[in-house]
Amino acid sequence: MGRYYSGAINGKFWFAVQSSNAADRFGVTGQVPDIINYYFDEENLEEVENEIKRIEEFLGDKKNQLDEFFKSRQSYSDEMLLKIGISEYDLSEYADLELGIKIRDCIIEQGGCEFVAEC
Repeated sequence: MGRYYSGAINGKFWFAVQSSNAADRFGVTGQVPDIINYYFDEENLEEVENEIKRIEEFLGDKKNQLDEFFKSRQSYSDEMLLKIGISEYDLSEYADLELGIKIRDCIIEQGGCEFVAEC
């Protein structure tokens, strides 16, 4: 069973890595009933881009390493990641980066990005 987000962007939160409120870090606090509602618009774009940049700077070369790692795999284990020097925190940042990029691209393409996230 996974937790999903849906609306203007769709995806699945990374199991045991990414929290349902991961999008909070990009400048909008979700509303919490059983789902978290998010709405980003052009006013949020700069903050979203700044957070993406911060994550990319934190990951540095590990981003390319993770891109390559997941290009050839559909699953992974903690041991596999530890062998290549990737921590749980690195993986969490990588997952959030993917979400932030989806949010940014949605704002740019549609002028806004509205979605709900399962808790």
